[in-house]
Amino acid sequence: MMGEDAVRAAQPSLGGIHHVAYRCRDAAETVAFYRDVLGMDFKLAIAEDKVPSTGEPDPYMHVFLDAGGGNVLAFFELPQAPDMGRDEATPGWVQHIAFKVPDMASLLAAKAHAVDRGIDVLGPVHHGIFQSIYFFDPNGHRIELACDMHTPEQMAELHRVAPAMLEEWARTRKAPRHAAWLHDLSEREG
Repeated sequence: MMGEDAVRAAQPSLGGIHHVAYRCRDAAETVAFYRDVLGMDFKLAIAEDKVPSTGEPDPYMHVFLDAGGGNVLAFFELPQAPDMGRDEATPGWVQHIAFKVPDMASLLAAKAHAVDRGIDVLGPVHHGIFQSIYFFDPNGHRIELACDMHTPEQMAELHRVAPAMLEEWARTRKAPRHAAWLHDLSEREG
């Protein structure tokens, strides 16, 4: 059995997320949405007739967009695959892509910008330590824009109680109240 130090030494040294990839219905439409609605720069495209990792014949267009802060969001258009769907067993609000905006004014401006383009936007929704707006991209992916509202002390406390909350959740499958102040803050300011 490996000691804790040996396990840590064997773990990879991660430098962040290189990119996150999702499927899209139409690569050009998807690039236009993320460029025009969210201001992302279209960085590059890769197209192949075969999947490099498996060799399977499956033509695709893989597009990469700059999500800021060194983060990249990518999409695959797969013209020969069946129409894309979603996990029907998972509620539509669960799987989403969340982007950070610097402040509340930016969040409200982003909402107005999306609404001006005919996009239905939900929010702002107050989550205690951040506020968010929500809408869908042309592929049905839920997008969240979030503005942090927390103090360093609040984040330190949430970090401190996280293991106890997870342990209680694992036993009870009910929302732990270790951070009840966060819920109270959301109710009070939401």
